[in-house]
Amino acid sequence: MDLTYLNTFRVVALHRSFTRAAAELGYAQSSVTMQMQKLEQYYEAKLFERSGRGVRLTSAGDELLKSAMLMLELHQQSRESLARQSGGTLTIGTIDSIASYVLPDVIQPLKADDPELSIRIVTGREQAMINRVKEGELDVCLLLEEGPPELDLQWITIREEPLVFLMNPSDARKAREALTLEQLQDTEWIMAEESCNYRSMLERVLRSEGISYRIALELGNPEAIKRCLAAGSGVSLLPRMAAEDEIRSGKLVELPIRHPEIRLDLLLGLRPKKWISQPLRAFIERVRA
Repeated sequence: MDLTYLNTFRVVALHRSFTRAAAELGYAQSSVTMQMQKLEQYYEAKLFERSGRGVRLTSAGDELLKSAMLMLELHQQSRESLARQSGGTLTIGTIDSIASYVLPDVIQPLKADDPELSIRIVTGREQAMINRVKEGELDVCLLLEEGPPELDLQWITIREEPLVFLMNPSDARKAREALTLEQLQDTEWIMAEESCNYRSMLERVLRSEGISYRIALELGNPEAIKRCLAAGSGVSLLPRMAAEDEIRSGKLVELPIRHPEIRLDLLLGLRPKKWISQPLRAFIERVRA
């Protein structure tokens, strides 16, 4: 049986759509339909059923997907084993702040050691990155989480990533006096977007301790938050890695507030029993170092 059919099956299962799978693979939709019909004939089982405008896997389809993932990975492993242990492709899923402030110092040495290596960094929300690793679309994900978020993946804890409270230097006296969250009662906050996990963590703690607050601005990325803080008033919470330069240069002031429930770990996730290629092994070693 042609492994191409299994790869097409994997993409259809991922998108739950023949149309979207055809678009991603560059096939005519009729070609995708033909390949799936041949798979069903080969296995003598119905693999898909209609669901609204798309399709979903039958129980037989679910079983085949598990086997297909293993077969496709073994195929890739055999190709890399027979080739030189350089070059190839490494796909990494992460969030914007890690892509901006962690990965450059990891990726550049990897490229210097292996100029033929192609590295693709995909950013998005945490759960989307986890799902794409589980489905085999990404080799690995690197995320900020309170703890391992998904038991279906293998997780490596890289380090604790400090979260820091930040303020404009013009409010330096207030910053020196603010030693606890209670002293930020009624403060105006510049918050990350609602889906951000450290914002959710902060709001949960503020509510649980009865600390009133007002969201003055809601922004989608750390750079915008830092610029607004530097230009005006308010307080924000960011990973320290995103604000190191501004703290060091004096553009922003770090408040000496620490809270045991406001912390995150930098975690690396990959599929259990995934074959570790040389580029992936080198990436993991760089991140851990």
